[in-house]
Amino acid sequence: MTSANSFQVSGYGPERAGWTRLFARDSLARRLDWPILLSALTLSLIGAMLVFSATRNRTELNQGDPYYFLVRHLLNTGIGFALMIGTVWLGHRTLRGAVPILYGASVFLVLLVLTPLGTTVNGAHSWIAVGGGFSLQPSEFVKVTIILGMAMLLAARVDAGDKQYPDHRTVLQALGLATVPMLIVMLMPDLGSVMVMVVIVLGVLLASGASNRWVFGLLGAGAIGAVAVWQLHILDDYQINRFAAFANPDLDPAGVGYNTNQARIAIGSGGLTGSGLFQGSQTTGQFVPEQQTDFVFTVAGEELGFLGGGLIILLLGVVLWRACRIALETTELYGTIVAAGIVAWFAFQSFENIGMTLGIMPVTGLPLPFVSYGGSSMFAIWVAVGLLQSIRVQRPMSA
Repeated sequence: MTSANSFQVSGYGPERAGWTRLFARDSLARRLDWPILLSALTLSLIGAMLVFSATRNRTELNQGDPYYFLVRHLLNTGIGFALMIGTVWLGHRTLRGAVPILYGASVFLVLLVLTPLGTTVNGAHSWIAVGGGFSLQPSEFVKVTIILGMAMLLAARVDAGDKQYPDHRTVLQALGLATVPMLIVMLMPDLGSVMVMVVIVLGVLLASGASNRWVFGLLGAGAIGAVAVWQLHILDDYQINRFAAFANPDLDPAGVGYNTNQARIAIGSGGLTGSGLFQGSQTTGQFVPEQQTDFVFTVAGEELGFLGGGLIILLLGVVLWRACRIALETTELYGTIVAAGIVAWFAFQSFENIGMTLGIMPVTGLPLPFVSYGGSSMFAIWVAVGLLQSIRVQRPMSA
């Protein structure tokens, strides 16, 4: 009979069925990373309050129900939490074997966006309407499959003991795996998601121990690619205008620079402690567009002030700190790469989202992890949390 300790070392997987193991002494409860879990839940609950404040008076959006977005945000959080539990139960090692299926499914979904099934939301043609007023953004799930796919390839021979570091051929295969969905997402075009994926690829390569020449080469290729995208006019006009407004904040303040200007006014008016929840004049007056999604941090800045915005940044910092600890403490390269890829994803997306509300980053439409309204983003982020928890849960007892 398998002992509790031997089970913990080998990991949690469907082949060892029985929910009693979840409550065994010194098993799952002790091994979970509670700072990550509690910080993520707190961020989601703060996000629910901010989303409610931003949408309760928006009758053109909430269909006359002030609780419309609040209920959906809480539902998205609940589904995401369930997906996290399922990910921990399956285990990142089990999912490693399913990577080809997951990768193929994610590529298929992003291809569907380019068909008549794809829909446009806020200028971005990156969604699939699934009925009942719900839409799916496949690019969010591509972030997860790129991390898992690259980790599987880069760690295969190293974890088997055949190599100390990934060789050049393996790195090329991993880059090819990431490039396919990235090119499709660029065709939508969804520049914000592509930027996150590029950062993920760089983070994964650094964590894998691949030669630094690959990292510098990719940075150079990225710079050349950015110039080519600009010269070939691949970007839509609204995306070009966003970068123009970022480069020159005084450019057309009532037009392309309106979002950023209003966001800075809202955050600046909050002061140290804010005007109070549901009391923000910018938010109540609906001066900042897309406050429940892209610009949700402006609600925190205005109504909760510097202290409330600082708390959000602190909680995100706790998630990143603990994720870095998990990456460093795991004894398998596969787990290290997966955790590092998630750190790169969360860190860049958080910096970009908050930065664009402050005017120090261009507006790209990326949501704030755990806080912004949006089902696809919430689901993918909680799956990533599940992967982090699984890596920690399945590490050897001595780690």
